[in-house]
Amino acid sequence: MKTVKVIFLHHSLGKIVWTGSTSKWVKAQHKLGLKTAVPKWFSKYNKTSDYKYDLEEIDFPKRDPYGWKNFPYDYYNLWINEDTNGKYPDPTLEELTANYDVVILKHCYPVSKMEGDTLADIKSNQKTLANYKLQYQALKEKFHQYPNTKFIVWTSAALNKNRTNEEEGLRTREFVEWVRDEWDTPEDNVYLWDFYELETQGGLFLKDEFAESERDSHPNTQFAQMVYPLFCQRIVDVVENNGTTTDLTGRK
Repeated sequence: MKTVKVIFLHHSLGKIVWTGSTSKWVKAQHKLGLKTAVPKWFSKYNKTSDYKYDLEEIDFPKRDPYGWKNFPYDYYNLWINEDTNGKYPDPTLEELTANYDVVILKHCYPVSKMEGDTLADIKSNQKTLANYKLQYQALKEKFHQYPNTKFIVWTSAALNKNRTNEEEGLRTREFVEWVRDEWDTPEDNVYLWDFYELETQGGLFLKDEFAESERDSHPNTQFAQMVYPLFCQRIVDVVENNGTTTDLTGRK
């Protein structure tokens, strides 16, 4: 049996998928270390598999001292920018790849609050398509330096229509399509889970029935219950088949 160590870097939205719920009772279970949706799924899978998946999840980066920000700039800033890399207690990419076989990362939904483009600057935290592309290219080049580690990147979390507008929605779609069609290249160690497609179902915004409320772009329990098995299936497929037996959403 081969042990596979997996680390999931996330904030609140990721925790909803990990636990399979937005309820306070489930969050309390999680804090107590009791198994919730994703850990339960893998506990069952491990019983019949030749692989043993050992999963961990952490808030990344932590609110203190770096701040509750996990946008393309922040991964670039913490892992690549020489002025910042290793200067915060959050784990560096060198530490993560030394300890885990799979590293999973995502952005919170404000990643879709995209402004119109200005002059591209890789060291800018301004949320623009041009900056995102530069930062993503640098991240992929960095990931390629660790060929023994597989990286799974969630496509952007969407905003619901009451928290954004059509221009921002179109920019987000353009970024996600670029990530899927150009940034994601075959036969390397970087893979996608298409969270954006699951949330939007082909539209521009988080679907109303999947939102916690009309003013809250966190997905609700109904959505979490629908997608967490797909997340698990995508992880397994990436590890065991290089992502070839599921589509980007994790469907077989």
